[in-house]
Amino acid sequence: MITAIDWHAPWLEPWRALGEPVAQQVLSGVAQPEALNAAARQRWPAPDQPPVHFVPQSDLPPGTAYEQYIFDSAQCPTREGLHDFFNGLMWLHLPQTKRRLNHLQAAQIARIGITPVRGPVRDALTLFDENAALLRAPDALWNALVGKDWRQVFGDLRSLWAQSHLLLFGHALMEKLVDPRNSMTAHVYRVFPATDAIADVDAWLAADLTADKLAAKPFAHLPVLGVPTWWPGNAAPGFYDDASVFRAARAAAAAPPK
Repeated sequence: MITAIDWHAPWLEPWRALGEPVAQQVLSGVAQPEALNAAARQRWPAPDQPPVHFVPQSDLPPGTAYEQYIFDSAQCPTREGLHDFFNGLMWLHLPQTKRRLNHLQAAQIARIGITPVRGPVRDALTLFDENAALLRAPDALWNALVGKDWRQVFGDLRSLWAQSHLLLFGHALMEKLVDPRNSMTAHVYRVFPATDAIADVDAWLAADLTADKLAAKPFAHLPVLGVPTWWPGNAAPGFYDDASVFRAARAAAAAPPK
């Protein structure tokens, strides 16, 4: 499926310069962990600089939690395929945030252990890691998004998207978007970085994320293909009328008809 990645998709633009060469190495026959490690060495030449060393999935000892293993060893078990490919790209681009998520996971494991039910904090951490998008936006657009006021988000306030910055983070979300469908929805986390440079977003986010904040699920929902200029189809009349994708807020959905 690496061959199916469209590096010209707007949501992949921030990751293309580094991600496309890694993908080409994998397609040439280089093992995915090795290709990611080569990219890490280019970014951090000193041996102790990369945030993790990518290793084959088989290096994960049986019975050891994935997050705990990364915390203890600074090694990231990596399978071949899209899911772990995009996870690796996030380690390369936002290492402080990925490390912070891993440390929060390890702290929860130390506190409650490995149980059949992860609990609200670990659930939220996993949700963020897998499906988050990061949005810097004016208050009006953010409030409309939280309220699922789609007429405002994509209609009356559409011009505010030009003043905003959206960055996909969740590696499962990016994996799904290799085969885009209208229903694909991100869990959006609002950010306030100094600039839109990825390094500034990374530093701000790593300092902002806490267990309590994530457990409160501070997310808005965003059907990604609705973002202006991100998908040609959303310029067509009626695109935003699909209530199965652009769902009303619960209170509004439950309100009796007038």
